[in-house]
Amino acid sequence: MAETRAWKLLLPRQLRHLPADLAGVIGVVILTNLAALLPVVSDTPVRIVAGLVFVLFIPGYAFIAALFPEAGSGPTADEENGTNPQADGIDGIERTALSFGLSIALVPLVGLVLNFTPWGIRLLPILVSLSGLTLVLTAVAAVRRWALPADERFRVPYRTWLSAGRDELFSPASRTDAVLNVLLVLSILLAAASVGYAITVPKDGERFSEFYLLTEDEDGELVADGYPTEFRQGEGRSLIVGIGNQEHERTEYTVVAELQRVERVGNETQVRERSELRRFQPTLGHNETWQRQHEVTPGMTGDRLRLQYLLYRGSPPATVDQSTAYREVHLWVNVTG
Repeated sequence: MAETRAWKLLLPRQLRHLPADLAGVIGVVILTNLAALLPVVSDTPVRIVAGLVFVLFIPGYAFIAALFPEAGSGPTADEENGTNPQADGIDGIERTALSFGLSIALVPLVGLVLNFTPWGIRLLPILVSLSGLTLVLTAVAAVRRWALPADERFRVPYRTWLSAGRDELFSPASRTDAVLNVLLVLSILLAAASVGYAITVPKDGERFSEFYLLTEDEDGELVADGYPTEFRQGEGRSLIVGIGNQEHERTEYTVVAELQRVERVGNETQVRERSELRRFQPTLGHNETWQRQHEVTPGMTGDRLRLQYLLYRGSPPATVDQSTAYREVHLWVNVTG
């Protein structure tokens, strides 16, 4: 006990007297920032758990703590008569429910404001904004709570809860209570294990790869529009080739770009002449995106030539055509001499 008090004396007075629930809010803010930014922790379930608590509960709790620094209780006869000194406060259930509701309201508002700033809706701006807002509200809540008499301040009776829980678990009033306590503990452990398993071993969704072509507009933005269709032999025009890996594993790709002279025979399109323009061989992890500029310089001339990009997972086979490709995109172009 003496050692515990000794290290507390090293803290500033405001922190030493900070209410336990507000100290917990600051702790969750720090934990979430570390879990989201530290490379060692950012890929673990800790980031998901801390992030959910931070987004869905903490900002609202800090806001409610700032609005209602006084203790509260459920409706009583004294409250109806106006003689209850805690009538202006709210009880724990109301405080918890409002915390969830206000968090769900505050977080989108922060995102909306960020959307109109140069930083945009990204991880770091969201972390900084929500953390800053929560810490400011926590400071206001602490100041307002300190301004009240000690017996009117809201406090979380965690020592009472722990004592009551310990007595209920280890000193049950009857054998029936003991059996119910064991069942309750087993149910909580089972629920926690189920949630932990769902977080740590997520079910794989559909496996696929995105494959697309883009162009650059006048503002330098990449768009799926305005593709070049008129070329001159030997003169290059740019396209952007893109791949998105949603295969749930690291994947090696090969992209083959060809210019083809094709002929329609019945219901089939047959290639009469082909010219390979370039190959790309990127390797992507799951959920990674790859984009490269391709300067298309046609060597053959003609109308309605097919500029085709073929995507393969791994190395392509000896026969490179649409029937062997994993994905395919193409443009119809005209090339003059």
